[in-house]
Amino acid sequence: SMGIVDLFEKNNLNIFGPTKKASKIESSKTFAKNLMKKYQIPTANFSVFSNSKNAIKYLKSSKFPTVIKADGLAGGKGVLIVNNFKEAENAIENIMNKKIFGQSGEKIIIEEFLNGKEFSVFVFTDGKKILHMLSACDYKKAFDNDEGPNTGGMGSFSPAPQLNKSNEEYIVNNIINPTLRGLNEKQHTFKGVLYCGLIETQKGIFVIEFNCRLGDPETQVVLPTLDYNLLTLIQSCIKSKPIINIPKQKISAVGVVLVSDGYPGKYETGKKINIDENFNKIDNSYLYHAGTKFENEQLITSGGRVLTAVGIGKNINEARKIAYQVTNTVKYKNKFMRTDIALNYEEKK
Repeated sequence: SMGIVDLFEKNNLNIFGPTKKASKIESSKTFAKNLMKKYQIPTANFSVFSNSKNAIKYLKSSKFPTVIKADGLAGGKGVLIVNNFKEAENAIENIMNKKIFGQSGEKIIIEEFLNGKEFSVFVFTDGKKILHMLSACDYKKAFDNDEGPNTGGMGSFSPAPQLNKSNEEYIVNNIINPTLRGLNEKQHTFKGVLYCGLIETQKGIFVIEFNCRLGDPETQVVLPTLDYNLLTLIQSCIKSKPIINIPKQKISAVGVVLVSDGYPGKYETGKKINIDENFNKIDNSYLYHAGTKFENEQLITSGGRVLTAVGIGKNINEARKIAYQVTNTVKYKNKFMRTDIALNYEEKK
């Protein structure tokens, strides 16, 4: 959203990503919601406010739970689900008057709460066409059974079970293509990865949000399932070159995030990490580093989310077993993880 793509393009340098104008689809929720309204892209009903008194007045006649969103970027913390008027009033006070998100909270969106199963679709695009599409589900809550505070993500799996053939056609025709067309008509051509945060409800599929990038920890599960050269795919997006038949996703992946106990609240860092040699004996596995660093030739923890253990398999069940085998090879004093990543899906199958 700072305009680095514009700078590269001005100097005739190749870069994979949206321009500053196109990235408004993530950096301004008001822009995204108005675009969806104009092009009849399914999303929750909403109202926009730049005045706290008007927002509070509106909330007095709202149904709860309801959702309050800061307009701008807020480090993943700008979306609040409020269960009653008091919670809503506090949220408005914090965002608009106390400005806990700074300028990002000068405008807010109040929208209806949607109940359903969330999933994400990642679209590689040259701005006009979809060159490839991947999907995942992630786990935001800190503890098992989706309890506790929201986090940056405690685990994920791919593909998303919601992405069957009929849903895929609906998403392409009613969400992705109209979004790309709408951005083009505004001269905001979007080249890069369009992340569509979606929810499947009893009334159908709706857009929750758009991002201009692959997610974390979703990237760690979608890229290992890509049966195609990533660099070739990116170059095709940059140069608008057609791609003949990228293979459909045939394998599954599950990722389990290992965190410092206490995350997303207070946690200790600087703990020694030991990865035993059994890790090298586990086929179809990856271990991605995040909050780690080397100090005196010893690997130690340096953040809340420390590592992501990933397993690849013929199905979610197989991938899940491998991912949790990998977690057993990692040891540090305040290691914590969820034990139910991809478990509900496994049971549903």
